[in-house]
Amino acid sequence: MGAVIGESAAGELATNEKFMKRTIIAALLLVMSWASVSTLVLAAPPPQFGRSSKQDKTRLLTGKVLDGGDNPLPNAVVYLTNTHTRSVKTYIVGPDGAYRFPALQPSIDYEVYAQYNNRKSGSKTVSQFDDRGQVYISLKIDTK
Repeated sequence: MGAVIGESAAGELATNEKFMKRTIIAALLLVMSWASVSTLVLAAPPPQFGRSSKQDKTRLLTGKVLDGGDNPLPNAVVYLTNTHTRSVKTYIVGPDGAYRFPALQPSIDYEVYAQYNNRKSGSKTVSQFDDRGQVYISLKIDTK
């Protein structure tokens, strides 16, 4: 009916089963760790030779809107005009008078000015020939 196995053979079989289970588990862990490492390697972006990264492809314009005494003018409105498309973005400054326009295209000229209580600042230009990644411009409005 069934085969009779001696004690030493049964012990050897149990040891072989444990060994096989441990070997299979170790192999699976090795494959899983290799798969995650290869996924990380494959997911890495290709090197950019002779080109800057995407972060370097845009510019940041920051500044403050100030009165004649260099005090901030809260709630002033800053107007940024793309000279190529003539589209306008606006920014309402906070209590510190600061404004921020991220992700500007470096190959485009921009004009910026501020307005406060129906008074305007002078217009300033952010030139495409200015290669700085961050540009700071103070806009002054005569409030008297």
